[in-house]
Amino acid sequence: MAEGEPRILPVRNPRTGEIDAHITAASAAEIAARCAKLREAQAAWGRAPLAHRIGVMKQWAERLKAHRSALVEADSIDTGGGQISKVAPDMVIGTILRMCAIAPGIFEQARRKGVSPAPAIHYDTNLRPYPVAGIIGPWNAPMMLSTLHAIPPLFAGCAVIVKPSEVAPRFVKPMMETIREVPELAEVLAYVTGDAETGQAIIDHADIINFTGSVPNGRKVAEACARRFIPSILELGGKDPVIVTETADLERAAKAVVRGAVTSTGQVCFSIERIYVQEKAHDAFVELLAREAERVELNYPDPNAGQIGPFIAERQAHVVDEHIDDALSKGAKIRLGGKSFALGGGLYMRPTILTGVNHEMKIMRDETFGPVMPVMKYHVEDEAIRLANDTYYGLSAAVIAGTEEEARRIADRLDAGMVSVQDTFLTFAGFGAGLSGDSFNYSGMGPRTGILAFLRRQGVLINTGEAESMVEESLKAVG
Repeated sequence: MAEGEPRILPVRNPRTGEIDAHITAASAAEIAARCAKLREAQAAWGRAPLAHRIGVMKQWAERLKAHRSALVEADSIDTGGGQISKVAPDMVIGTILRMCAIAPGIFEQARRKGVSPAPAIHYDTNLRPYPVAGIIGPWNAPMMLSTLHAIPPLFAGCAVIVKPSEVAPRFVKPMMETIREVPELAEVLAYVTGDAETGQAIIDHADIINFTGSVPNGRKVAEACARRFIPSILELGGKDPVIVTETADLERAAKAVVRGAVTSTGQVCFSIERIYVQEKAHDAFVELLAREAERVELNYPDPNAGQIGPFIAERQAHVVDEHIDDALSKGAKIRLGGKSFALGGGLYMRPTILTGVNHEMKIMRDETFGPVMPVMKYHVEDEAIRLANDTYYGLSAAVIAGTEEEARRIADRLDAGMVSVQDTFLTFAGFGAGLSGDSFNYSGMGPRTGILAFLRRQGVLINTGEAESMVEESLKAVG
């Protein structure tokens, strides 16, 4: 490719395996120009009263509703008909409207105002937005995650540039239609397409970065931001455990675990990837788990039928297969399902249950990101907690026990940012309620996403009395 020529990137269709779309990667020069334009427009956006920004965001919510069908269609192609695609616009719209309601309270609570210990000195607080926030999104829930992370900085008063994954970029076109229909928003919100090179250019020109993706890529982002002394918010991988106690309702637990492990083909950062069951309940639970998993159907050939779709990224199927091979080579057994297989050009995997697993296996150590349920026995509660915490991840976890009190006692000892009690996969509900826990270990870094993460507090000190000279102050000190 000659210098200066646009970089054209192929886009694979996860259902057919074919390259049926292409995107143009924004160059470093284009990102620099775009960020400069956003920075210029942000000055007015950031100074505008919060009520004004709320009004603009409500307009955007209405345009998202109007284009909902097109957004679902594009995101469904990106994900192969994933379940999350069907509700992604509703999640975004709901988040915007919820923040419209709670944003004034967030600003008010963050402001400190009063009189200092020196009576003549009063203090106040300004909340200053970072001028340009860069959002770098993942491929597994492309439209939802890229856009959800753009919402808080917009309320904060930032301009925002968003780069979704090059694996799943089709939703950008209908999304930009919604933004163009709100002209004031279009001045401070831009979506661009591209790969890691484009992402690096955003890091080079933004003032704060929110990245969602893998731990290895998150480390690269953190290092690049550190070199520029700009903050980074990293939401990375998970290896989420669930503990099922002897006293648990095993049928309820089986339903919860299958949903938590298999939704969107297990391609969710807070999917259940490790299952610890008390030894006396183990065999009965595995049978119920298999019975529940057998009910799950592939969404092939009809993407609107069934519950489990193809792998979005071709390479991810190979990662999951390699984890299964490693487990089998070390003594694990397949109770249900098996490795990935091709259908119509896409790569699919049925819900897969492994028994006889241990922590020497990759399936219990590394992020799998597929519909695999490895089940391991434990003897006593302390052992279950030790096993659940034996990880370098710490995104979320779950506990299912005979009573809420028992489950809560265990949950309070787990090293995870969010814990589902008496169920799994409740993290979406937490997002909807405005609850955002801090990730442990390698699952994340930096302030959690929210309006305050994109605001800098500026203290203002006001002397309401007489100003004293330097000489007078020194005489008081010695006298």
